[in-house]
Amino acid sequence: MTLLPAHRKELPTIRVAPEAKKQRLLAGLAGARHEVLAAARDLPRAEQDTVFLGSWSVHDIVAHLIGWDHANREAVEAIRSGRLPAFYARYDRDWRAFNAELVAQHTQRTLGETVAQARASHEALLAALPALAAADITWDYGVRSPGRRRATIPILLKVESRDERKHAEQIREFCRRERR
Repeated sequence: MTLLPAHRKELPTIRVAPEAKKQRLLAGLAGARHEVLAAARDLPRAEQDTVFLGSWSVHDIVAHLIGWDHANREAVEAIRSGRLPAFYARYDRDWRAFNAELVAQHTQRTLGETVAQARASHEALLAALPALAAADITWDYGVRSPGRRRATIPILLKVESRDERKHAEQIREFCRRERR
């Protein structure tokens, strides 16, 4: 038994059931995509292709999301098979080359068309996950990145959610700047 100072109490360990983890991951993904597409939709048409983030416009940001949806769908199957997702072989600083390819491959003629594709690709990703047992999604299959970091389905999906929320905020900030 560990003795704690009188002013500290040991907190009980709370274990989250795999199904709850799965539902939280799915809700996080859906919410993040909603945020970024809502931010893109709110941008005036004249500014949709204005470069504001490095070499990217809002149109480019949305296009790269489509590519990551496809990459993450493939990654889920790779991880469940005990294999490192293929995109790890393409890593460079901030995934620049890979992201550039995704933008080139998935940009449609208009932002509206690209947003429609982003909705469809995300729905396909989300549709593939509920069919899996919660334990299959949350399990650590022992897959490690070249840097020896864990490569798990929850980690990939949390990174996608975090990145999309970050992009949503970048778009909102761009929109605020443009309105001033």
